[in-house]
Amino acid sequence: MTGRAAVIAGIGSWVPPRVVTNEDLSRQFDTDDEWIRTRTGIATRHFVEPGAATSDLAVEAGSRALKSAGGQPPGALVLATTTPDRPCPGTAPEVATRLGLDHIAAFDVSAVCTGFLYGLATGAGLIASGQTDRVLVIAAEAFSTILSPTDRTTSVIFGDGAGAVVLRAGDPDEPGALKAVDLGSDGSGVDLITVRAGGSRQRSTGLPPAVEDTYFTMDGHPVFMQAVLRMAASSRTVLQRVGWGVGDVDRLVGHQANLRILHAVADQLKLPREKAVVNLDRVANTAGASIPLALADAAADGFLRPGQRVLMTAFGGGLTWGSAAVEWPALDLV
Repeated sequence: MTGRAAVIAGIGSWVPPRVVTNEDLSRQFDTDDEWIRTRTGIATRHFVEPGAATSDLAVEAGSRALKSAGGQPPGALVLATTTPDRPCPGTAPEVATRLGLDHIAAFDVSAVCTGFLYGLATGAGLIASGQTDRVLVIAAEAFSTILSPTDRTTSVIFGDGAGAVVLRAGDPDEPGALKAVDLGSDGSGVDLITVRAGGSRQRSTGLPPAVEDTYFTMDGHPVFMQAVLRMAASSRTVLQRVGWGVGDVDRLVGHQANLRILHAVADQLKLPREKAVVNLDRVANTAGASIPLALADAAADGFLRPGQRVLMTAFGGGLTWGSAAVEWPALDLV
């Protein structure tokens, strides 16, 4: 590669203190710990306290990423989220102000569980175009706020959290440089992962929404099939672009949807399952925040080390999907 590259220079993450166990959920739903673990691999997740919002999570993770990168202010902030504080305005400007980053470019990106990779590609584009030399990319989700209190299927899967990275301008061949990114979408699957009410289509009817339409819904079986298919195909595209064989990949950091999907993607790629980073057992599916949270956790516990070749891949509502490749850099962890 030649030209101006986006290089990962810092990382940070945050989950709210409130831990919700499978046993806690079994008192609300007709379920138990074994049922949840067997189908998802999840044991615990974190939920925001009443009154807390996505911006609170984003500020915590963003602050840690900035400290990890040495504290130099970025020229732009990209926030990937499915759960903005308000439908209008975007959440990113408030996050920027609370981080002391007044007057920088700040905007939201909405790609559900692929949000971090879309945000990463957007930040890399801002750097490649010369718009700025540094970008703070945050993915933050308060997904518990859009889950139906009567839907066992979705309520056991998701959790809240945020992850962030700082991108800086650098050399394409140095550690941390984004080597390749692949993004895609298919709007024919818009209803597979959705919140039906609250947008212009529902509001334009002039009718009050049905209660169930105000919550997140997901059609599990086709989503599972599409997720494995799209993540594997996108991963192969990125590997081809960067010139890596499957054997060159040291770590697979997939969207932490559930353990069966992670294993299925690894199997499709013919990657050993033990190369996959897994933290969903502790934090569940944090939607767009899952990849940066997994990166931060794996770096903190030593499973992800400098010099390792990392393949990231995700699938989410839209439908959207994406993958990226990077040689992991040495970072200060906060």
